[in-house]
Amino acid sequence: MLARLDHVGLNVRDLVTQTAWYRDAFGLAPVFEFRLDGPGLSGVVLAHPQGWRLELLARPGSAPGLRAPDPMTAVLTEGYGHFAVTTPELEPVYEALVARGAGEVMKPGPSPEPGIRMAWVSDPEGNLIELIEKNAE
Repeated sequence: MLARLDHVGLNVRDLVTQTAWYRDAFGLAPVFEFRLDGPGLSGVVLAHPQGWRLELLARPGSAPGLRAPDPMTAVLTEGYGHFAVTTPELEPVYEALVARGAGEVMKPGPSPEPGIRMAWVSDPEGNLIELIEKNAE
C-alpha cells in the first residue's frame, strides 16, 4: 500500500491563540480555515515548509481530555499521546520553543533509539510534543 501521513489533528480550546503559537513556534503557515455550522466546529490547517501539516480543531462546549505532564504518564491511557518532529539541532529548537511559552517536559538527552537524541515540550494548552534529533554524533 502506498500511503504517507498527511497531518495530525489536534483538538484545542482556543483556536486563535493555538494557531498563533504554532505559527510562530514552528513557522507554520495557514493553508485553509473552515467552519461546520451544524456542530459549531472551527478549524485551521497549518503547513510547515517541509510538508508536514497540523490541523487544529475547536468546538464550543468541548472539555479537556488527557493532559499528561510527561510521556510516561501519557502511555498509561490509550489513544493520542503526542506528535513528534525532527530537527538537526535539538538544543536551539528546544530553547526557542520554551522561550515562546512551551512547557519544559524533558530536557534534551538520549533517546531509547541508538544514536538519537530527544526532548519533550508541551504547547500552551498542555499537549505533548516530542523533538527528535537524528544522526547525532
